[in-house]
Amino acid sequence: MDSESERPGRRIQAAIVAGIREGRLPPGAALPSSRALAAEWGVSRTTATAAYEQLAAEGYVESRPGARPRVAAGLLPPAPAAPPPAAAPPALSGYGARLAALPPLPPPGSDALAVDFRHGELAPADFPALPWRRALAEALRRPPRRLRYGDPAGDPALRAALAGYLWRARGLRCAPEQIVVVGGSQQGIDLCARLLLDPGDRVAIEDPAYSPARHAFLAAGAVPEPHPVDREGLRTAALGAARLAYVTPSHQFPLGAVLSAARRQALLAWARREGAWVLEDDYDGEFRFGVAPIPPLQAMEQEGAERVLYLGTVSKTLSPALRLGYLVLPPALVAPFATAKRLTDRHASGLEQAALARLIESGAYERHVRRARRRHAARRAALLAALRAALGPRATVAGEEAGLHVVLWLEELPAALEPVLVARAGAAGLGLYPVGALYHPGGARPDKAGLVIGYAALGEAEIAEGVRRLRAVLEAMRR
Repeated sequence: MDSESERPGRRIQAAIVAGIREGRLPPGAALPSSRALAAEWGVSRTTATAAYEQLAAEGYVESRPGARPRVAAGLLPPAPAAPPPAAAPPALSGYGARLAALPPLPPPGSDALAVDFRHGELAPADFPALPWRRALAEALRRPPRRLRYGDPAGDPALRAALAGYLWRARGLRCAPEQIVVVGGSQQGIDLCARLLLDPGDRVAIEDPAYSPARHAFLAAGAVPEPHPVDREGLRTAALGAARLAYVTPSHQFPLGAVLSAARRQALLAWARREGAWVLEDDYDGEFRFGVAPIPPLQAMEQEGAERVLYLGTVSKTLSPALRLGYLVLPPALVAPFATAKRLTDRHASGLEQAALARLIESGAYERHVRRARRRHAARRAALLAALRAALGPRATVAGEEAGLHVVLWLEELPAALEPVLVARAGAAGLGLYPVGALYHPGGARPDKAGLVIGYAALGEAEIAEGVRRLRAVLEAMRR
C-alpha cells in the first residue's frame, strides 16, 4: 500500500498528466515551482519535489536547476476527439478463432444448491489431509540446493514413483523416462491435440464423450468423428482413416461401458494398420466395484508397436483442485512433449510434485485409494438403493460397475425435456446434469432423457435427499 506521503504525490502526478493529455498543458508550458505547487496542494515541498522528479523520470516534465519545470517538449499534442470506432471482432489467430467459436464454458458449481449431483467433484472429508501434510513437510525438509526451474517432463522422483505405482496398480510397465507430468488430464489432452494433429486431421472419438476433449481437438483444427458406444464400449468395426483415436476404455465416459478384450485388440490392430495414435484416458480407472480394475490398453500393446499414449490423473483419487496428471508416452514422443510442456508453463509445481512422490513412496497414496474405493462403494450402494425405491422401473441405471457417477435414463421422459427437468430441479435446489450435452452435436442419441449423476462428493443422507427431490420434480412434470 502507498504511504501517507506518497498518496498526495500520486494525485499531483495524475492531475498534471491529465492536463497534458487533455491539451491544457501543451509541450513547453511552464509549471509552478515546487514551492508554489506545495502551497497550492497543501503538501510539503518534499512531496511536491518528489512528484516532479517522478514525472521527469517518466518523460512528462523537463527541469533545470534554478528554473521552473516545464512540460516536455517532445510530447505529442492530444489527438482531436473522434467518435469511438464500431466494435470489431478481435484479430485472433486461426487457433484463437476456433477457441472463440467453441461453446461457452459451463458455470462453476453453486454452493446454494441443497444437493448437487455434479460429476467430477469429491468430498473434502475424503482428502488425506494428514498424509498430504506430512508429505509436504517432508518435501520442505529436503529443499533443493537452489531454487531453479525444474525438468519440464516432471520431478524425477515423482516419475519414478509413478512408474512403480502404475505397474502395481494398473499392470502398466514403463520406464520413468517415458512419463511426462502435466497439469491434469485436460492439459494432457491439449498437448496431444497440438503435437499430434494438424488442421483437417480426423480424430475418432466416442459418442457420447468428454466434451472438453472434443473441444481441444476442434481448437487444434482437427475434425472429431463420433463413433457410437454400446455395452462393449467403442464400436471399433466402423473405424476408418484417422490420425488419432481418443478413448476411455476402462470406464467409458459417460456411459460407463468397459471396452471388451476383442475390441481392445481390434483398436490396437487398427492403430498399427493406419499408423494412428491411440490416446487412452484412464478415466476413473482405479474405481471398479466387485472386480479388479481393468488393465489399460498400454499393458496389452505388443512390444514395438508403441501407438498408445496413456493419460492418468490424481483428480479423482486426491482432488481436482490438485492439478497433477501424467502421460506415459512412446519413447520417441517424450522429447517433443517435454519441450511443449516447457513452452506452456515450464513445469508443474515442484513442491506438489515432491509431495506426491513422497505420498506414493510411503504407500500412503495406495492406502488412501483403497479407503476411497470403500467409501465410494458405500455411496454407490446408497444411490442405487434410493433410485430403485424412488423410481422403480421408470428409470434405468447404466455404468454403475465402475467410476464415480452413473447415468440415469428416465424411461417416461422424452430427451427434448432434459433442459426443462434441469431448470425445474435447479429451482428446487437440486443440481442435475443432462447426458445430451455430451453427445456429438447433431448425432444420434436415445430418445429418452438421461442424467449424469455424480455421487463422490455427497454423504448418504444427501444422496437420499437428492433422489427425493428428483422424484418430486418428475412427479410435478407428469401432472
